[in-house]
Amino acid sequence: MLRARLGYFIMVIVVIVLGLSSRAFADELPAFIADHFGDALWAGMIYFAIRIVFINRTLGMAAGLGVMLCFGIEFSQLYQADWINDIRATTLGALILGKGYLTMDLIRYSVGILVSCLVDRYGFLPLHKKWAAQ
Repeated sequence: MLRARLGYFIMVIVVIVLGLSSRAFADELPAFIADHFGDALWAGMIYFAIRIVFINRTLGMAAGLGVMLCFGIEFSQLYQADWINDIRATTLGALILGKGYLTMDLIRYSVGILVSCLVDRYGFLPLHKKWAAQ
């Protein structure tokens, strides 16, 4: 169980690095990747973080919770009070809460969680079974 949690933690770190890199090097990347991958990777990071906490739950539960969390944060961007906009004006606040609602982000989040779930299903779960057998 500890190995599995460590694996998910490493995935969270890898996805964070990839996501920040997609923003930092956006001018060097193809436009499609620069425009879409950051949000998809953010959702993937949320999925893997959920798996750390709820390691014994189903992938579907983790994916569903991830979608609800990502969509909830996106819909929260429709709320534009001064206090929350002050938080969104910070780098960390913008990374976590976003700045403005975009319907396209819902698609990006869904794809990011789907891909992360597939990586989990066909990458991590076979490793979990192997580690458990040892």
